[in-house]
Amino acid sequence: MPRRWGPAVVLAVLGVVLGVVERNVASPIVFLVLAALVSPRAFPRSVSDAEARERSSQDGRPIIYWRPGCPFCIRLRARVGRLSRRAHWVDIWADPQGAAGVRAITGGDETVPTVVFRGEGFVNPAPARVVEMISSTGR
Repeated sequence: MPRRWGPAVVLAVLGVVLGVVERNVASPIVFLVLAALVSPRAFPRSVSDAEARERSSQDGRPIIYWRPGCPFCIRLRARVGRLSRRAHWVDIWADPQGAAGVRAITGGDETVPTVVFRGEGFVNPAPARVVEMISSTGR
C-alpha cells in the first residue's frame, strides 16, 4: 500500500514544506492538486488481472494496466475521461499477476500504460486510440 501512495504523499509533503518555507499558499495548493492527480483515487477502482481478463472476455472491454504516479497513465486517464468506467483498470503495483502480464506483453519491462484489447497488447498507446477502443465496445 505505501508504494502505491508514495508519489502522492511525496508531492503533498513537498507542497507543505515549500508553503512553510516560502510563506505562501500557492505552492501547497499546486502540489496538493498534483498529489491528487497521481494518487490511486484519481483512477477507476482497480480489479485483479484475473478478474479483468474474465470480465473482458464477456463484455469485450479493454484492460488498461497502470500504476500510481505514472505521468503517461495520468495523461491517458485524463483523455479517456468519463469513458474510463467502460474499461477494466489493473494497478500493476497492487496485482503481481497484472505486472507479470505486462512484462509478458512488453518483453520483460513493466511499461505502463499497457492496454489489452481483443487479445492484442498495446504499449503506451495514443489516448485517442484507447478512446476508440472503449467507444467501439458500445456499452
